[in-house]
Amino acid sequence: MQTQKPQKIDLTAEYPCPCGRRGQIAPITLTEAFGCNRCQQIFVVEESGYVLEQLSTNYPYKKIWHWTGCHWQRAHTGLREHYLPVVLAIVLGPPVVWLMLALRSASVSNIILWTFVAVLLMLLPAFMVWLAYRR
Repeated sequence: MQTQKPQKIDLTAEYPCPCGRRGQIAPITLTEAFGCNRCQQIFVVEESGYVLEQLSTNYPYKKIWHWTGCHWQRAHTGLREHYLPVVLAIVLGPPVVWLMLALRSASVSNIILWTFVAVLLMLLPAFMVWLAYRR
């Protein structure tokens, strides 16, 4: 399926809500913003009228959409969409490799110590990420 080109957003028209809650977004007077009658979210028009961005959100990254003429299409933000899995792989990957190398060269008596240290090295960043993303 081919993606449709983004169209310029008309600041005087009403559109369906991009959040998918079956509401309608209507222009807010004297602003370049839209408000939804169902979910009460506020959206602003950015980038010379081609991008709609959600303002009041608890989501750590901006939610952005393009209007295709019949529906909203989520704008791809590249690495920001996959930030958490990439960071977890970077943070948790080296301790796993380190543990495998340590177990290969260590004596049997030190295996428990190396395993404990590796688990702590993996749990500490995971705990920090959990603290950062909890609500």
